[in-house]
Amino acid sequence: MKFLKKNLKWLATILVLTGILLTNLNIYPLNLFFHGTGVLVWTYVGFLIKDKAILTNFGLQIPLFVVGFFQLI
Repeated sequence: MKFLKKNLKWLATILVLTGILLTNLNIYPLNLFFHGTGVLVWTYVGFLIKDKAILTNFGLQIPLFVVGFFQLI
């Protein structure tokens, strides 16, 4: 389980950083998909390791990304 948690953290970090890079390059809406997926994975990691700071940070970002996704429709 520790191996899975560690690799999920790296996956989430890569996704979030890729989303930030795509935002800086103004590549929309691809940036939302990468960053949003990274936020979901980080939230899941926070839940797995019971880290309230991670859950608060990334969990509160989820509704912000939902708003962005609905703007695509």
